[in-house]
Amino acid sequence: MDKRIAIVGGGVGGLHLGLYLLQHGIPVTIHTDRRPEELATGRLLNTVAHHAVTLAREAQLGVDHWPTEDFGYYCHYHHFGGEQPLFFRGDFAAPSRAVDYRVYLPRLMADFAERGGRLQYGELKADDVARLAQEADLVVVCTGKGPLGRMFAHDPAHSPYDRPQRLLCVGLYAGVAEEATRSVTLSVSPGHGELIDIPTLTAGGMAHALLMENVPGGDLEQLPRLRYEDGPRRFLDTLLAKLEQHHPTVARRIDPSAFDLANGPGDLLQGGVTPTVRRTHVPLGDGKFALALGDVHAVVDPLCGQGANLASYAAFVLGEEIVRQSVYDERFCEQVDARRCDRVLGAVRWTNLFLAPPAPELQQVIGTMSQDRAMCDEFTDNFNRPEAQWDRLASPQRMRAWLAEREAARA
Repeated sequence: MDKRIAIVGGGVGGLHLGLYLLQHGIPVTIHTDRRPEELATGRLLNTVAHHAVTLAREAQLGVDHWPTEDFGYYCHYHHFGGEQPLFFRGDFAAPSRAVDYRVYLPRLMADFAERGGRLQYGELKADDVARLAQEADLVVVCTGKGPLGRMFAHDPAHSPYDRPQRLLCVGLYAGVAEEATRSVTLSVSPGHGELIDIPTLTAGGMAHALLMENVPGGDLEQLPRLRYEDGPRRFLDTLLAKLEQHHPTVARRIDPSAFDLANGPGDLLQGGVTPTVRRTHVPLGDGKFALALGDVHAVVDPLCGQGANLASYAAFVLGEEIVRQSVYDERFCEQVDARRCDRVLGAVRWTNLFLAPPAPELQQVIGTMSQDRAMCDEFTDNFNRPEAQWDRLASPQRMRAWLAEREAARA
């Protein structure tokens, strides 16, 4: 039988799903509210790292346009401040890569259109989803904006927060030097927040995304409210002073005379994210369903870099099931959920754990990683497999077992 799939949302989840379905001969339409040229010239959308598992899916789709030999990074440097600061390194088994989504999404939209996919432009409301179902066998909703997100009920069991746990100030900057090996730096200032420094390809070349995750009430909370347009020099001087105080391993690589937003005021994004998990499907009548994918299913704080990787993973799971099956009823939705649940919830729980003050066992894990390179390499490479990370961190007993395992290995 012919299969007809409608996708609402043109982010990484929708595009990876659409490209996957086209590879398997399934007609698909992506409905999105922004054209490629609007994305390319708009404000910064996010700062996103694609880990090796996601890059492998891009290769499978034939959209690996940015080779890691030129644009990838190979390790994480971890900095934990405090009375006894720690600075240590963990390597990936295979490199990750970050591309500004104002470059990435328009290129994949072009790939999708060139391969016969349909792009329909316009803003959709919740009522429009049922209309789409009249001409499709399944509607996949990939954007959680406004009423589209509210279609899917809040899942309180996996959503412990009702407000952002960090106030975000993220920009793409020039004037930041690399470590000896191109890398991401994860810096923690206890009680004040985190900084993730990500080398990122932009339309103007390589820059550094400085993703500042600031604790409400801490010394850095003013940054998300400080407007660059009201005084660039004041903004930059304030940011430099805060970096020197709280994130010195990144500050030491900055040339103050060259430090600025890489391509102008549009390279700055400020706000907050409330971590949220939603129910995954809703009936649309006549036996048809809307299925949640990506951010409309699970919104995670960007602290652990999981959002886009989860969306790509879940898109492939869904694509495989669409190809394999011919009936897209509630049972189909349940089977998709069963396959993607462990990774999605692993990332949600791990990220939420790191948003909270660390328990003694987690502090011990971090201290041991600073002395045990193999343990830190495992932790770093598990950014590819959040369910494996959660296997290690899900309880004090599991963390103690991991510590005992490493002690035995060293002995």
